[in-house]
Amino acid sequence: MNTEERRAAIVCALREQVGPVSASALAARFGVSRQIIVGDVALLRAKDVPIFATPRGYLLEQEGPSCIRRTIACCHSGEDQLAEELFTVVDFGGEVVDVIVEHPIYGQISGQLHIQSRFDVQRFLEKLKTEQAKALSSLTGGIHLHTISCPSEEIYERILQSLSGKGILLPNGD
Repeated sequence: MNTEERRAAIVCALREQVGPVSASALAARFGVSRQIIVGDVALLRAKDVPIFATPRGYLLEQEGPSCIRRTIACCHSGEDQLAEELFTVVDFGGEVVDVIVEHPIYGQISGQLHIQSRFDVQRFLEKLKTEQAKALSSLTGGIHLHTISCPSEEIYERILQSLSGKGILLPNGD
């Protein structure tokens, strides 16, 4: 398999996956080093292939005709409210695509999350603890944006109503 064939096969492998795929798993599948896969993905992304790197691996953005995306503004402090926010979105059937903060020095900073399930939330929270990392929202006093993806407007409205009721959604943050 030559380089172009491998890159096309990477895109196909990501398209077939339900969740993230690590560079190591792709490397093993294609018989190359992890670093070769990282380079292949970087070049694919440079050609506008919508591949996202998450803490759990690579994802290919796949929006269907029934999928909607909205950005919401949130504010919370502490890990408990972070967990509650993420669990609320996934429990109603949404996906937390990313997190965005406006830093006074660096401007907009974003991180790809692609959190789709309670399992994903738990892994994300565990990784924050084991890496002794802080959520991006800690840089901005808890204020942050999320892009969320939902299968319908009804689910989106339920997510907003629940987050608002919990005091997490900023007023007019939809």
